[in-house]
Amino acid sequence: MNQLKIDYETKYKRILEDSYVDPKANVSLPPIAVSFGCSSGANPVPIGIGSYGNFSFVQAPPKSKKTFFLSLMAMAYMAGETNRTTGMKGYREGKKLIHYDTEQGRFHAHRVFRRVTDTCGQSGDYLTYALRQYSPMERLDFIDWHLNTTDDIGLVIIDGIVDLMLDSNDLKESSKVVQYLMKWTQELNIHIITAIHSNWNSEKPTGHLGSFLEKKAETQIALELSDQKNIAIVKCMRSRGFPFDKFAFEVDQEGLPNILESIPEEIDKDKYLRI
Repeated sequence: MNQLKIDYETKYKRILEDSYVDPKANVSLPPIAVSFGCSSGANPVPIGIGSYGNFSFVQAPPKSKKTFFLSLMAMAYMAGETNRTTGMKGYREGKKLIHYDTEQGRFHAHRVFRRVTDTCGQSGDYLTYALRQYSPMERLDFIDWHLNTTDDIGLVIIDGIVDLMLDSNDLKESSKVVQYLMKWTQELNIHIITAIHSNWNSEKPTGHLGSFLEKKAETQIALELSDQKNIAIVKCMRSRGFPFDKFAFEVDQEGLPNILESIPEEIDKDKYLRI
C-alpha cells in the first residue's frame, strides 16, 4: 500500500509540474502548420487552418471530396505553396508529413498519395500508409507506435478517424480516440488533420465521435458539393483563432484538386455559402 501511495505521489507531482501554466508569463502563439489567406489591416498575418500542438477536422457527406481537400493540404504542406493551392500555404521547415488512409484499398490509396508526389515531386519526408486491412484497434495501436518512434513529424493526415474505433456512437470509444489526438498533438508538437462524415441534411459530424471532435478541435471545416459536381465549397465552421474565408476548389481533368481564385458566379451562392 505504501509503495502504491509513493507511485501515485510521484505521478501526480510530475503532472503538477508538467501542466502548470504561469499566467504572468509571456506565451507566444503556436506556430502555424497550414494557413489559408491573411488577416486584414496594416500588419496582415497568415490565418491558420491548423497550428502545431493542435488537431483539426474536415466534415462532409459521403463522396463530397474530403480526400481531395486533404490532398490540397498535403500539397501545400510539402511544397509551401503551389499553383494548385492558391491562398493555402504550408510551413514545413524540413518536417515530415505522415498520411494514413484507413478505408481504401492499396490501388485507390496509392492514387491519392500520387496526387501529392505528382504535384510536389518525390520526397522521403512524405510517408504514406494504407491501413484498410487491419482492425480498428490494430490501426490505433500502430499509429500510436509509429508516431512515437518517428522523428521530425510536422503534419499528420488520418483519413478517416472513424476507422480507429468500432462504433462512432460509443461514448467511451469516442472519448478514447479524441484523447489520443490530444495526446499525440501535445506531446509530439504536431498538427493532425482528419476527416469524418456529416449526418445527412445536417451540419453535424457523425455520432458521439463528431460531437467530441467539435468540442476539442482547433478548426472545424465543412465541405459541400456545388451543382457543378467537380467543384466543392469549403467553409470554416468553427475556429479557436481567426476563421479563414470561404473558398472553392475543383477537381480538374487530370483528377487533381485545384483551388479556384474565386467562387464561380454561376454557383448558387445563397445555397452554398450558408454552410
